[in-house]
Amino acid sequence: MSKKRGLSLDEKREKMLEIFYESQNFFLLKELEKLGPKKGVISQSVKDVVQSLVDDDLVAKDKIGTSVYFWSLPSCAGNQLRNVHRKLESDLQSGKKQLAELVDQCDNLKKGREESDEREEALGELKAIELKHKELKDEMGQYADNDPAAFEEMKKAIEVAHAAANRWTDNVFTLRQWCSNNFPEAKEQLEHMYKEVGITDDFDYLELPTVLPGTVGNQMAEGNPEGM
Repeated sequence: MSKKRGLSLDEKREKMLEIFYESQNFFLLKELEKLGPKKGVISQSVKDVVQSLVDDDLVAKDKIGTSVYFWSLPSCAGNQLRNVHRKLESDLQSGKKQLAELVDQCDNLKKGREESDEREEALGELKAIELKHKELKDEMGQYADNDPAAFEEMKKAIEVAHAAANRWTDNVFTLRQWCSNNFPEAKEQLEHMYKEVGITDDFDYLELPTVLPGTVGNQMAEGNPEGM
């Protein structure tokens, strides 16, 4: 013999509503938990089922003193269903109106865009203009490296980097002198350590290039590439 199927949530809701409609009385939760099993709703699920009915305004809930009471009348449920029906009907009419407006907008957008020889010719010209624009943009990108303003920015960046590098070089020399003064007995170990980190005998301040990018950019701007 097959096991009896349990009730779905909707079926449980219907069973609990029957309790309210048949008695048309007020109930405490513990009373509903006792009545639920008689309708096939286990007591453990009564609280959640009743709360779902409260959330949907099918069951009223109010606290009187220290107790919370639940109730529902058929007339209340009927009014709730009528309100839901009116809202759905209003939403349907609003949706139909929006659809009609969108159809009108679509029809208006199609005007003047009908297929024709003139339209095809105009689209061809537009495509050619866009292609030419892309070619010119790519060509301008090739000359960007020769832009005097760009060269000037590069020159400033090089000067800042050069000054920073020489500041650190000066710091290194200061640190070496301090180590030599304070740890003369560790001279060999210090020299070995210096070489390991790249501080060799030819370590010195950087010289700023004689011809900077800004100079080259000025020569090109003046139309004198031979000076490069």
